[in-house]
Amino acid sequence: MDKLKSPRTGGLLILMAIIAVLPAFLDNAFQVEIAILIFFNAIVCIGLNLLIGYAGQISLGHGAFVGLGAYGSAILTAHQGWDPLLSMVAAATFTGVLCFVIARPILKLKGHYLAMATLGMGIIISIVINTEDQLTGGPDGMYVDGLSFMTSQIHWYWLIGVVLVFSVWASLNLIHSPIGRALRAVHGSEVAAEVVGVDTTQYKVLIFVVSGVFASVVGSLGVYYSNFVTPDIAGFFHSIELVVMVVFGGMASTFGAVVGAAILTILPQVLTFLHDFEHLVFGLILMLTMIFLPKGLVPTLADLFKKGDKS
Repeated sequence: MDKLKSPRTGGLLILMAIIAVLPAFLDNAFQVEIAILIFFNAIVCIGLNLLIGYAGQISLGHGAFVGLGAYGSAILTAHQGWDPLLSMVAAATFTGVLCFVIARPILKLKGHYLAMATLGMGIIISIVINTEDQLTGGPDGMYVDGLSFMTSQIHWYWLIGVVLVFSVWASLNLIHSPIGRALRAVHGSEVAAEVVGVDTTQYKVLIFVVSGVFASVVGSLGVYYSNFVTPDIAGFFHSIELVVMVVFGGMASTFGAVVGAAILTILPQVLTFLHDFEHLVFGLILMLTMIFLPKGLVPTLADLFKKGDKS
């Protein structure tokens, strides 16, 4: 019983229950579309949270890895005639290898230097996608056939829902493993971690690769779901949006990443009635949240809940 009350097991069961019952409350295809988009964003944010929240390594170019997955799968499927699933594996492998190659020089940097390096990396990948129009279709994007066995939108809902649950489960297990403890040590103090024998470079590279592969898989699934992809998916603003979701939900909180992705995906849809003031109100909500909930939404609420139990 105590195990069910733990954030690790209880939270995962609650997430599974929400995913299971949510379709009963979705009235139309647009609402199902939003739910699927939430799942996509949440999976990317889970991987990004491992990098930012647990390892303490900022990334302002993570949208580029989503773009690599999307365009890698689209190019191999549309131009080379590869099987979509094989294309997705190949795109994730390529993204992982690229992350491994660039991680060592980039992750030697710290603070705003690291932020600028990841930003530059994302911009370079975005420029390549925009300019290589023979492969990518350039700014106009490209069309690609979807997965033949996914015949309806609700099938996609269940598939991405399962992938989300697996991502949360994998993240929680990694966090509670020796790797997770090493990542928290790196975040706390790299010097202290190295003194006690932690290979900080190895763990930073590892988590950079893992988070990049998370993003790549989402990009591949996203392009097969929508049957179309544009360079915006790898753009700067998409990368910033993902970071904001992680920070808003609560860094070093897997469920915070999910909640942040859910709220910030739904909020623009709710604020559409404000027309020209939509972005102003959106920014004001984020600013007030960061002032009054500095740890992020989920960790702050969890602390309040614990204080309430003690009193």
